[in-house]
Amino acid sequence: MGDNPHRRGGLIMLAIAWVILFVGAYWYFEARLTHIANPNRAEVLALQHGEVRLQRNPQGHYLAQGEINGQRVTFLVDTGATRVALSPGLAQKLALARGAVATVQTANGPAKAYQTSLKTVRLGSIEVHDVAALITTGLDDDTVLLGMSFLKQMEFTQRGSELTLKPLGHM
Repeated sequence: MGDNPHRRGGLIMLAIAWVILFVGAYWYFEARLTHIANPNRAEVLALQHGEVRLQRNPQGHYLAQGEINGQRVTFLVDTGATRVALSPGLAQKLALARGAVATVQTANGPAKAYQTSLKTVRLGSIEVHDVAALITTGLDDDTVLLGMSFLKQMEFTQRGSELTLKPLGHM
């Protein structure tokens, strides 16, 4: 007896179906985990006017998509950071000039940083101009610490798992 070509075709179709199922499941769960880690997508924040309401992620952090000088970034709200802080790699991508050298205290001890200025920082409908920032090592290229040089211009209130930011001039 020879190989049944119909049976071989059926097995190939079954294998293709399983591959499509696994790829679809991976895509779905990857998107779901990304949303859980950062529930504050730029598209959602853009719908808010006058204030921005951020949802805390399961790790207890407020992550949010925003922009620096028109380029999309992910912010980590950090009230313990004196200034907005970003990595040298991201600073290079954003074409930021390195200014005076400064020594900063981080969770890992003292680190060298460079002062810089951001033309615009946008979070949802909130935009702040000329924001002092630091370029420092030890940060991920895809996350910016949104420190007090931005936040001091906001009224911020935390209730439960929601943080509301409102520009001081709009109270």
